[in-house]
Amino acid sequence: MSTVAKAGFLAIELDGAGYEDLARAVLSAESAGFHVATFKDAPEAGRANALQRAAFASPLTRTIAVVPEVDTVYTEPFHISTQLASLDYVSGGRAGWIATAAVAPEAAAAVGRSFVEGDALAQEAAASIEVGRRLWDSWEDDAVIRDVATGRYIDVDKLHYADFETPADFSGAGYSVKGPSIIPRPLQGQLPVLAPASLVGEGLVPADAVDAVLVSAPTPELLAGEVRDVRARLGASVAIVAELDVVLDARGQAAASRSVAFQGDRAGYVGSAAGLTDLLASLLQEADGVRLHPAAVEIELDELSRLVLPELRRRGSLRAPIQDGTFRDVLGLERPESRYSTTAAASAAAGN
Repeated sequence: MSTVAKAGFLAIELDGAGYEDLARAVLSAESAGFHVATFKDAPEAGRANALQRAAFASPLTRTIAVVPEVDTVYTEPFHISTQLASLDYVSGGRAGWIATAAVAPEAAAAVGRSFVEGDALAQEAAASIEVGRRLWDSWEDDAVIRDVATGRYIDVDKLHYADFETPADFSGAGYSVKGPSIIPRPLQGQLPVLAPASLVGEGLVPADAVDAVLVSAPTPELLAGEVRDVRARLGASVAIVAELDVVLDARGQAAASRSVAFQGDRAGYVGSAAGLTDLLASLLQEADGVRLHPAAVEIELDELSRLVLPELRRRGSLRAPIQDGTFRDVLGLERPESRYSTTAAASAAAGN
């Protein structure tokens, strides 16, 4: 019995492209037909952070979504929210956020905070995501009126307080965020939020707080099963993105001869473009998307562009890029209404 291919999307991590090579890498990824470019955050002296690299790449591109990784533990939630909202404007509605909560004692020391670990990491992530979402909603879509006659730029009645406070059982230093934001509501209304699957679930970051999760497994053979397990645990409302390190035969050199250290428990594929195509076609039957982590961006991207993505499209396993679309479109998400405009409308109706 034949199986009908389920078309998914592909993301590529561009951390390996230096700042001087970033423009070429993101344009090559877009030209190849990747739907999403992600940017890992690894704070180093003299190195642009993930948000800055995403902001640099955004105006150069037209279809590919730009999604930086931003830590939720040692970065102020208000600043995360406003910077991501700005990125959504710069990209024309193609921005997203990979919310991370890493064990990072050096980051804690750098900002003078106590070290966070264990369940407290998920608490920090959940609080930061909630602050971000409230602030994105704090301006109604039509809050900017530019009324020359009255000299008003905004309608203050369409700005709302976020009024967030960390819960009583919060492990870290508690905080509050009043709001509203200092940036109008993002073009997408709400940027899609992604997080590692290990951070999401009962007692962690609530599944309804994220739009997609990143799923890892120790080997490619175990990855499809892990995708199924995570989907069963979190439900169908959350998109599943499988994580895969990639080393390909390229430029006359066998992949196995290239010395590459894979990251942690992330599955790694080492071999031919044809073998990777088969693996991705299989994974895209289970996951909504796959994020590739190339060993060397320029080398792997060339092989992916020439041999892998065209064949996946021919098989019907890969969706076409969305012209003039948003990252929410890639994930199949509707543009949400602001929670505060709904409340304001209900209050107005009750008062009549």
